[in-house]
Amino acid sequence: MAKFVLVAGAWLGSWAWDEVVPELRAAGHGTHPLTLSGLADKQGVPAGQQTHVQDIVDEVEHHDLRDVILVGHSYSGIPVGQAAERIGDRLARVVFVDSNVPADGESFVSSWPDGRAMVEAAIAENGGFWPPLTADDYDGQGLTGEQIARIVGGSTPHPGATLTEPAVLARPLGELPATYIKCLLDGDKVGDDVAALLTSEHWRLVEMDTGHWPMFSRPRELARILLDAAAA
Repeated sequence: MAKFVLVAGAWLGSWAWDEVVPELRAAGHGTHPLTLSGLADKQGVPAGQQTHVQDIVDEVEHHDLRDVILVGHSYSGIPVGQAAERIGDRLARVVFVDSNVPADGESFVSSWPDGRAMVEAAIAENGGFWPPLTADDYDGQGLTGEQIARIVGGSTPHPGATLTEPAVLARPLGELPATYIKCLLDGDKVGDDVAALLTSEHWRLVEMDTGHWPMFSRPRELARILLDAAAA
């Protein structure tokens, strides 16, 4: 039986996995949807990027989890990728859901050459937080109006330091057993950094014909892919 630790992207909390968790549990696996510090029900907790890495490591160690499938969506691929290294032989596989991936010494905004100034300005103008997206920003991502309203209604400002602090990796990410899920409505090709990682014999690519938030738009399909990853 695998233990899934599920970490959603910017602005979201553990609630984002509410429609995925029952599918995984029905298949007999343990589930640990996680809210990172400073978000959702943990608003007000100071957080930098390494805080988020430690949140994930602490979840695994506190519950003494083994055969762990770490799942990181969007921004959370960065702390999840670092945590995957740090939990050692507890890790079975890491799954990146249309996510950023960490690079040693680089931050989340490092991979946004055209948007870095915009993100940093938004953080500066909003008390150190990245403000959530508006409903219009979710157009074209395979979401219903009800799903968009749910995401927008549950989103909270994201701690800015987690986006600007650098990742710390002890060894090449390509050495980890990994699945990368590319959501095609959010662009039909992976970035150059992910493409390079996919040349590793330890990595595999899965595509979903949906947008950047598949836990809302295609929760059952996403759950099936996660179950396949656990069996890999």
